[in-house]
Amino acid sequence: MDQQLTGRTAVVTGGNKGLGLAMAEALLAEGCQVVCASRTPGRTGGLRERFGERVLHHETDVTSPESVAAVLRAAEDAFGGVDIVVSNAAVRHDGFVKKLSVEHWRETVDTCLTATFLLTNAAIPHLTRRGGGRIINVSSGMARRPTPGAAAYSAAKAGVEMFTKTSAIELARYGITVNCLSPGLFDLGMGLDLQQVPGLWEKHLAKIPLGRAGTGEDIGRALVYLCTAASSYVNGHVLEVDGGYLG
Repeated sequence: MDQQLTGRTAVVTGGNKGLGLAMAEALLAEGCQVVCASRTPGRTGGLRERFGERVLHHETDVTSPESVAAVLRAAEDAFGGVDIVVSNAAVRHDGFVKKLSVEHWRETVDTCLTATFLLTNAAIPHLTRRGGGRIINVSSGMARRPTPGAAAYSAAKAGVEMFTKTSAIELARYGITVNCLSPGLFDLGMGLDLQQVPGLWEKHLAKIPLGRAGTGEDIGRALVYLCTAASSYVNGHVLEVDGGYLG
């Protein structure tokens, strides 16, 4: 099969584990060069061993403007430019509003929402120099389904979706499309935490018409679609990758 992204460079935040790792792997399989940005020093989830010099890790604090700018410069220095940015890094602190601490609220919003703004803002000149590019943000089905105990995470992810739609309108003139992936129940990443709660995994699984949880290949294929010519006329869209979840 032809590799659709040969010669392109992507920056994936949180690209060394969970959904981020699956997305980075999918981009690499299509010929892309990928910079995995995470707080973990030097960790690429085994991608470096498989894909060699097309993988670079950059230690990054996605809540810091300076750190986000630095990872984009590193990608440009290493590979000559940036074509795709994927804002995937996230943190979730469960807590009912009455008990949710200000610290956990701020960390969740900063990591999920403010970090998405910082990456988009810093990426604009890099993508513009390439004549355009793709920004893909990662939301969650919880952005549209109120879940008791998840106020901070749901609010932050809802903000990601509206930020995606607004920035898509503003950046279209530069040849930059902005879209969003909204994963449902997956057998990796935060989905692994659900499996540790008796009965909870089965409860959610029963609401999926396809009868199974999502896999790394499922999220990877959806991301590749939003990065290739197949989606050149898709802009400001939230793509739900959830098997038709009924919730």
